[in-house]
Amino acid sequence: MKILLPEKVKTIISQLNKSNFEAFAVGGCIRDCLLGFTPNDWDICTDALPCEIKKCFKNYKTFDNGIKHGTVSVLIDDEVFEVTTYRIDGDYTDNRRPDSVVFTDNIITDLARRDFTVNAMAYNEEKGLIDPFCGREDLIRRTIKCVNDPDTRFNEDALRIMRALRFAAVYDFKIYEKTSLSIHKNAELLKNIASERTASELNKLLCGKGVESILNGYRDVFAVFIPEIIPTFDYEQHTKHHNRDLWRHTTHAVSCVENSLLLRLTMLLHDLGKPMACRRDEDGTCHYKPHPKYSAEIAEKILKRLKYPADFTKTCVTLIKFHDVRFNSSKHRLRHVMSVIGSKNTECLLKIQRADIEAQSDYMRENKLLKLDRAFNSYNEILDDNDCYTLKQLAVNGNDIKQIGIAQGDRVGKILKMLLSLVMEDKLENNKSALINKALQISAFIK
Repeated sequence: MKILLPEKVKTIISQLNKSNFEAFAVGGCIRDCLLGFTPNDWDICTDALPCEIKKCFKNYKTFDNGIKHGTVSVLIDDEVFEVTTYRIDGDYTDNRRPDSVVFTDNIITDLARRDFTVNAMAYNEEKGLIDPFCGREDLIRRTIKCVNDPDTRFNEDALRIMRALRFAAVYDFKIYEKTSLSIHKNAELLKNIASERTASELNKLLCGKGVESILNGYRDVFAVFIPEIIPTFDYEQHTKHHNRDLWRHTTHAVSCVENSLLLRLTMLLHDLGKPMACRRDEDGTCHYKPHPKYSAEIAEKILKRLKYPADFTKTCVTLIKFHDVRFNSSKHRLRHVMSVIGSKNTECLLKIQRADIEAQSDYMRENKLLKLDRAFNSYNEILDDNDCYTLKQLAVNGNDIKQIGIAQGDRVGKILKMLLSLVMEDKLENNKSALINKALQISAFIK
């Protein structure tokens, strides 16, 4: 088995070999190469001790940030590579990092401490692929499997639970039965992990092509750090518009929307308020009119708890709040929405609505999609024609209004907003003369 190593990686391995040390490229970079992907980074492991690694690279700039755990960072032509001594990990009392490490001169021993078989492979050009735990076979079988005992692996580092789910979702792999049982058994350990680290794995997972299967199969795991999803489990919606329970509608909608973190996370959270918004008719049919508002409020709490950036949180919450707005054949409502949330968010909103419809029943689906297609067309026409939907696009501004004798600040703002509304509804032309005349008329009726 031959893997093409980058020249800089070859340089690092060669530099260590010159001093009679062994070295391999190891871990995720080997996994990705075998899958036919270009690795994002390359890690190198060696039997050289950290002080010996530094001597080997005395003519290069090195950094000691990870030296406690045997890692020396080496800078080669403005690119940083981590070179780590083979090691055996000590106890993990915090379910995250080893309390101590012991260095070893055996590559197999080092690979035995790693999380999954597909990440426990090493390679150099002299010895080829080192694969003591059959990681290559698991890649062929498209399986995520822990190295040795899964309970031990997850108790060492609980974040590995999310990593297993992330790898399975991203690569569309299945999870080996014993590993899967251990994930369910040890899910509560995720409470020991910092929320931002859990969120980081969730972000990658949501953008995977196998996301729907993982969300459905491991909903109890996600509920550990997002307990707000629990009311959606097995929640029958009792409406002709839905043929799935609420959680399965949600997970299918996630898989239907464009592969972007903002859109997929929005779909994951968009209907959380439905159970509390439910109103039931005498015949048993349910209605959920206020659910976007409730869902947005719940989503905001979740996103803040998981420490998403403020701007990202605001955008996601806004999209959830507006996700059930209905557009007719005219451009009026579309312009009003664009005025409130902006053009880019409106485009995201339309994509979200398409995924929402595709995750619903067949009832009226063609009609819903036809209306949505018209809204997309109208949206593009509004942009192409440079239609007015913001105060900046109005042919008059605050100074123009003041010059006709309306000096009070809040009155100026009210008049401009009323003018904009009339223009967006095609009740007034966006030219200065018409707008000034209408402003004079309006000013007589507002305080």
